[in-house]
Amino acid sequence: MGAVAAAMREQGYVVTGSDERVYPPMSTFLQEKGIQLREGYRAENIPDNADLIVVGNAISRGNPEVEAVLNRKLSYLSLPETLKLFFLRGKHNLVVTGTHGKTTTTSLLTWILKQAGLDPAYMIGGIAKNFSQGCSLHDSKYVVLEGDEYDTAFFDKRSKFLHYLPEMVIVNNIEFDHADIFPDLDAIKLSFKRLLNIAPSEGMVLINADDPNCTEVARDCRAPLVEVGFSPNAARQIRDVSYDAQGSAFTLLGTRFELPMVGEYNVRNAAMAISAAHFYGVPMETLRAAVASFEGVKRRQEVRGETRGITIIDDFGHHPTAIRQTLRGLRHQYPGRRIWALFEPRSNTTRRAVLQKPLTDAFEDADGVILAQVARLEQLAEADRLNPQKVVSDLVAMGKTAFYEPGVNEIIARLKPLTQDRDVVVIFSNGGFDNIHKRLLAEL
Repeated sequence: MGAVAAAMREQGYVVTGSDERVYPPMSTFLQEKGIQLREGYRAENIPDNADLIVVGNAISRGNPEVEAVLNRKLSYLSLPETLKLFFLRGKHNLVVTGTHGKTTTTSLLTWILKQAGLDPAYMIGGIAKNFSQGCSLHDSKYVVLEGDEYDTAFFDKRSKFLHYLPEMVIVNNIEFDHADIFPDLDAIKLSFKRLLNIAPSEGMVLINADDPNCTEVARDCRAPLVEVGFSPNAARQIRDVSYDAQGSAFTLLGTRFELPMVGEYNVRNAAMAISAAHFYGVPMETLRAAVASFEGVKRRQEVRGETRGITIIDDFGHHPTAIRQTLRGLRHQYPGRRIWALFEPRSNTTRRAVLQKPLTDAFEDADGVILAQVARLEQLAEADRLNPQKVVSDLVAMGKTAFYEPGVNEIIARLKPLTQDRDVVVIFSNGGFDNIHKRLLAEL
């Protein structure tokens, strides 16, 4: 919302806005752009002469400003609709989708196009280390967008990515997620089918050749389609993969690439970004150099510090598949070292019992596991709620060292005497996890 507000201001519009809490760095950024901010929602915050109200997808009926907009019959749009109307029409829009890997793939694709001199606009759901910000909607022929399948607004339950006028669509993978808005996997697949149904005949769709859900969704796709993956049947096959402590290497399009990130998922992400940039004519040497110089994304296997020989890693992983793949990648990066996995069940999916068994299996490559209390547990009936104690007992039955500790103080107290020199501690959460990274480093 902040990035779009700033971009609208740069186009010459007068922009004002409200939020429940207004704080830096976004508040400072917007004020520097000449945007007036108001803390708290009140009907009188809506200017009498407002031409357009943009409603964020966290806003619901009952919000006093929403009620004022509806009662006054003002013109309003969701954020994705605003992007479509003001920024995406007539552009080459490259939309990166999938349950996992969107942020990394979008960041790498943007970096490649930048290195090729194409100066893309972009919107990324994270901060790539190669960029100073996660979004830049400057005037450009190319726009790279992280395409989220989450719903658009309280008045539009379609996925956000359906508004992005895609020319290029990447589908990294499809799994059940967002259990708060999708009843099952079929509902998610339907949303992806709708996306591919609007991919133009002069565009391109790249899908994961190794994911049956992707191939099913793309079955009736009318746009040109290329399957990318490890399968011998893949039109664009990833070959000769190797891993070491510095990263990964693989062959694609007859060219050897070196990626300073580990793990099969990151190789897949890179292969998708390379294939997309290749479609737009980026030379192979530029591709190789850009991939080799990519620094990754904050909160994706990000080392937060090292003390007493113990390495603390932050990871945004909040789905069993992402956790499993991250742990598998860390095994390559830190061979022979013990790996502790700390997990906060915080997302709207992993707080639910539907992923009880997959979550248990996700920790296969960890030597020790500590689970925290389910976040906002009062919002879920006990029968629908993940049972972290059961995950722990199942892991112990499998021979794992595992504990349930409700809060950060208890987790640190449990872990501190168990750690040894050269241990690796990876912390999985899609939130702040009560500043556990800094606190654990201080305690150790």
